[in-house]
Amino acid sequence: MSALAKATTAERLPQRVSGPTQAGTACFNWPLRGAKLSITLARPKNMAEIFHRSFFLRGQAGRIEAMLWTTPQANPRLAAVVCHPHPLFGGTMHNKVVFQTAKALHRRGVPVLRFNFRGTGLSEGVHDRGVGEREDIRAGLDYMANEFLGVPILLAGFSFGSLVGLQVGCEDIRVTDLIGLGIPVDKSSMTFLRECTKPKLFLQGANDQFGSRENVEKLFNTLPDPKELAFVENGDHFFTGHLDEMAAAIDAWLFKAHPGLFSEPASL
Repeated sequence: MSALAKATTAERLPQRVSGPTQAGTACFNWPLRGAKLSITLARPKNMAEIFHRSFFLRGQAGRIEAMLWTTPQANPRLAAVVCHPHPLFGGTMHNKVVFQTAKALHRRGVPVLRFNFRGTGLSEGVHDRGVGEREDIRAGLDYMANEFLGVPILLAGFSFGSLVGLQVGCEDIRVTDLIGLGIPVDKSSMTFLRECTKPKLFLQGANDQFGSRENVEKLFNTLPDPKELAFVENGDHFFTGHLDEMAAAIDAWLFKAHPGLFSEPASL
């Protein structure tokens, strides 16, 4: 079976994630020589029936390697797409910041799509300096919009992923919320955000070497509401040693922006 065929199969038949279990409420009884044998089923401790799907999207430059974390809710109130940092410097959808961002969203019952930009991992094509990558993001949005009909989409991106992701997210009507992590404002123009009136969270390490506190604040002050800016003290561009604080800031903002989501985060 080809890799593409396997991926298609994986999309149709997602695999259940194993993890800590607790006793379920369902029991089955079978007659056993005049007695009954009762078997209690194990079930995931918190987010029951969670599935991870690994598959390929159809992109402009060929197939796009992707991973979807779904949730128990048949009709979630929010879905999300998270974009990774620069692929020419080792950025992939498995980057720690991207993973922890996805995890923070997923704990609130939000299905999350991550994917590799063209030319990264198993994704076809070659790096296109942020131009073709915007089409990759749109392919991800198309998939989520079709998978979760009518559900608003949050678009998050880290570093390079924030630069291209926020551009697409500001324009696409399906995207209702934006998160920019480690925005690279020192060497990239992000003035397009001045026209973006969607709810926005910017999360930056106070010692980010690609987006200084001064330049981030200068940009932020020119942007329309609703907006929020949070700095992780002593954090660098990759939030090294401060990923928990980064995730907590996302969770706090998400709780305020979407109080209808789970009131208590669930553990994976």
